[in-house]
Amino acid sequence: MVKPLSPRMHLLLHAPVSVMLWRLAGPNVVAVAMLNLVIFSDAWYVGQVGTTALASLALVFPLQTLVQMMSGGAIGGGVTSAMARALGSGNVSKAESVAWHATVIAVAMSMLFVVILGLFSRPLFAQLGGEGGALDGAVAYSRIAFGGAAAIWLLFVLSAILRGTGDTITPARAITIASIAQVVLSGALTLGWGGLPALGIIGPAIAMIMCQGGAVVYLGAHLMSSESRVRLRPHSLKLSTFQDIMEVGGIGLVNSVFQAMNVVFVTGFIGRYGTAALAGYGLGARLELMLVPIAFGVGAALTAAVGANVGAGQIARARRIAWTGSAVTLVLTGAIGIIGAVIPNLWLDLFTEDAEAYRFGALYLGIAAPFYGLFGAGTALYFASQGTGRMFWPVVASGVRFLVVVGLGAIAITYAGDVSAVFWAVAAGLTIMGVGQALCLFGSGWRTNR
Repeated sequence: MVKPLSPRMHLLLHAPVSVMLWRLAGPNVVAVAMLNLVIFSDAWYVGQVGTTALASLALVFPLQTLVQMMSGGAIGGGVTSAMARALGSGNVSKAESVAWHATVIAVAMSMLFVVILGLFSRPLFAQLGGEGGALDGAVAYSRIAFGGAAAIWLLFVLSAILRGTGDTITPARAITIASIAQVVLSGALTLGWGGLPALGIIGPAIAMIMCQGGAVVYLGAHLMSSESRVRLRPHSLKLSTFQDIMEVGGIGLVNSVFQAMNVVFVTGFIGRYGTAALAGYGLGARLELMLVPIAFGVGAALTAAVGANVGAGQIARARRIAWTGSAVTLVLTGAIGIIGAVIPNLWLDLFTEDAEAYRFGALYLGIAAPFYGLFGAGTALYFASQGTGRMFWPVVASGVRFLVVVGLGAIAITYAGDVSAVFWAVAAGLTIMGVGQALCLFGSGWRTNR
């Protein structure tokens, strides 16, 4: 079934690159800013509870980020890519089939997280160096947050479906409203505002599931309504459609594991230096991981735009879009990194008054933050590569980063007594991410003679 190009698809295929990126990335960046506000506020609320609670949050944060990277960045990227390529070629029926298959994948993957992280979190967090109250808090948070993993998965996958059609406004609206509600509810449940019980570390987890679940209802209703050009409705399940999504999303899961396990291993290394080091690093790494959503704000637009142009055979335009988006991301994330390195108190003073935690956090930012721009640009280019449907080399680049960080980190804790050696290993990995993803644009996925 082939229909004329919609206005949104015309924008992706024919509008000036700067105009197209502004209109697509703008709503994404707003939504991502709100997600960052949630990350910021949760850390601030938990920081009022104490350093032990902050350490609990540091233990959970890499795995929580893993869920978001898998659902929004890996599978979500595969969904957006498949949707955009189908619509770029004019095939609306195929796009609707992709939407249904994506929903099935989201539900199945969320159940996997319920079982693994909702039920077996204690031994995992213990392996990461958690002990005592920090371990108990991480387990309590995890059972709620990952027990409701369906809300997280469906929010990001349904948003990816809409982005693949060129609609970034509707998912941005849902995420923005849900995030504002989550900021308020998280504070109320963590600190006991308005007569509500002060639940401490589990407050943010409850707020997240409630608010993101509400956004899922909104997005699902929109996709099933007559307003949506691509409607979400049951289709016969076909292996070929699953493959179309998973050729990007499946290998993207490997990349997500690399990204999250990179933080997991570093967290484990730093846990050897004590709770203050873990809390300080957690605050510094939280700023770093906030760059992933910022890059995603531009990157999700790149996936849709590159995918649509690849589907239409416009490879040169797709490459131009990728370079332009990565340059914008380099400037944005690089500025944040430089500020964090030069004036770390702007960030750290918001979360802790513990002198030792502050010292470790400032040390981490001073070493790693100057390389945040390369990390952000590399992440944006990774999302752009998703639009081509060919992800082998981008994932290899991410794997090299992981191996370098873990290898250098292991050497550091074995032969260097100073935790700064581990932080320099992280900085090396950030550099590899940027350079490696840039080199991938010269690979087969970006050749005009495909």
